[in-house]
Amino acid sequence: MSEKTKKPQKLKARLPRGFVDREAHDIRAVNEMVEKIRAVYERYGFDPVETPLFEYTDALGKFLPDSDRPNEGVFSLQDDDEQWMSLRYDLTAPLARHVAENFNEIQLPYRTYRAGYVFRNEKPGPGRFRQFMQFDADTVGAPGVQADAEMCMMMADTLEALGIKRGDYVIRVNNRKVLDGVMEAIGLGGDENAARRLNVLRAIDKLDKFGPVGVRLLLGAGRKDESGDFTKGAGLDEEQIEKVLFFVGIKDYAQSAADLAALVAETAKGAEGVEELNIIGALVSGAGYDASRIKIDPSVVRGLEYYTGPVYEAELTFDVTNEKGEKVVFGSVGGGGRYDGLVSRFMGQPVPATGFSIGVSRLMTALKNLGKLGADEVIAPVLVTVMDGDIEAMGRYQRFTQALRAEGIRAEMYQGNWKKFGNQLKYADRRGAPIAIIQGGDERAQGVVQIKDLIEGKRLSGEITDNSEWREARVAQVVVPEAELVAKVKEMLAAQKADRDRAKA
Repeated sequence: MSEKTKKPQKLKARLPRGFVDREAHDIRAVNEMVEKIRAVYERYGFDPVETPLFEYTDALGKFLPDSDRPNEGVFSLQDDDEQWMSLRYDLTAPLARHVAENFNEIQLPYRTYRAGYVFRNEKPGPGRFRQFMQFDADTVGAPGVQADAEMCMMMADTLEALGIKRGDYVIRVNNRKVLDGVMEAIGLGGDENAARRLNVLRAIDKLDKFGPVGVRLLLGAGRKDESGDFTKGAGLDEEQIEKVLFFVGIKDYAQSAADLAALVAETAKGAEGVEELNIIGALVSGAGYDASRIKIDPSVVRGLEYYTGPVYEAELTFDVTNEKGEKVVFGSVGGGGRYDGLVSRFMGQPVPATGFSIGVSRLMTALKNLGKLGADEVIAPVLVTVMDGDIEAMGRYQRFTQALRAEGIRAEMYQGNWKKFGNQLKYADRRGAPIAIIQGGDERAQGVVQIKDLIEGKRLSGEITDNSEWREARVAQVVVPEAELVAKVKEMLAAQKADRDRAKA
């Protein structure tokens, strides 16, 4: 076959790996959740700011929790001036750049929040996406741990504002200075051991997933999973492993604080970290947040290397059913910590900062499990059908549609092939339209419209068996003057809502 007679290849529609399309119900659910989070942040005196999706790659630094891709886990491109830019992988590094660039104009402490998508060039898998939304809050320029304590309290208030009751969540708090003290205590201090320290921290971070036995393997020679894949361990000896496991195994901080202080007593940073934990504990307790809501927990690591002090994690403690039908604890939905060195990279001077990030998509899944999201119904539009295609008739139909919209009623005029009226009602049914507006030539001549209650009509068609029942039932279709159209639609929508409310009661 000649080149000229070959048919052109049809382009294949395909979604990039690790990305998802979002449908209307998910978008509305996220919007609902974000507004509730925003209200808490605003109440605490935080203001919004927005940074771009791209940053210069060197501004992002090398702080990714995983680097299983050749380009260090970020999506990058080279600009026409040969500078490398990358899609942001979190919202914190861009904020640090923004603060440094506008330092002379910003009022410190700078209290800000922002929501947006972040991107990770990592291997996708079940529940692991390359694009996801985060919602962050940060305080820049506040050196005292009272700012960290406030962040923990705001996290607790945010979860409760979203409908997660006390007992179903806990904010767990640790301090990287204590972790650093433990690392020094087992001989892993100094810049030369930075890589080994990171391996130890990553092993500790897997405690919830693999338990003490799995973490012991990761701290030692390594761990082989069910598929046979081997993860190389941190290479600690038994004495080192025992000290680390004691530290992360502390369940009751009040009972173990003295032992922890003794473990890091010979390290100035470790002792300072213990003292900061004690202050945070006293501050949140004094504000009415007991240990069931905000808890000192040495097993909290947080993966990113830029944390320099307190770290905290919001964990949901209720059970959910996974895809295998198993009951599992939902786990972490966000966290953060103090990152005093991140802004300083640009400034050449110390700039204290602390903040936390909520994983919006993961938290949305949790709220759906609790039935706390999407409870506000979104009513489909009233459909104004098209019976005639002349300009005068079309103008009337559009006028009806606009009159409904002007009163806050969702409405649409049918935009398909108007000559097949049956298709319009099929469209209304598939759309879930509550009401259809109909005006043919006869109605137009009389200045009236038919209003068809599609919800009631569907119910009646399945329940009514004789004419007497039909006469006693609420009329599913009425004829009213054009001037009464909006008022009658409002009345019928109110009746439908009353029906739904009774069904829920």
